Amino acid sequence: MPHSAKNFFTADQQEDIRQAVRDAELNTSGEIRVHIEKKCIGETLDCAAYIFKKLGMHKTDKRNGVLIYLSIENRTFAIIGDSGINEVVPENFWESTKQLMINQFREGRFAEGLIEGIAQTGQQLKKHFPYLTNDVNELSDDLSFGNN
Repeated sequence: MPHSAKNFFTADQQEDIRQAVRDAELNTSGEIRVHIEKKCIGETLDCAAYIFKKLGMHKTDKRNGVLIYLSIENRTFAIIGDSGINEVVPENFWESTKQLMINQFREGRFAEGLIEGIAQTGQQLKKHFPYLTNDVNELSDDLSFGNN
């Protein structure tokens, strides 16, 4: 078990995840963030919602931010979409995306699972929030870390 959230992924894996976010956001005005914590105190969705707000993800122009939250010690994760994206994705979209990720996680491929989830999210964002010439990157593409 890693000593902190920051060293759960190698530097190369972190860069691969960051690049997946950049690639997913190339064709959309949507925003994706990945947050990794060592341990969630309480319910995973509550922790993820807290981080969503703390990162200012609810402040995007089109309310189309998506957070992928991973709690290492709890062995749990959540995907939270803002109201704009939640209104337009298919009903079971977040669950099907989580299942794709779980399939990788079960094999110990955590970076690959995140990258698949990011790519799938990016496809939906592109479909519903295509990139416009005046779009700006509203949120950092860097991974964020908590309670190290």
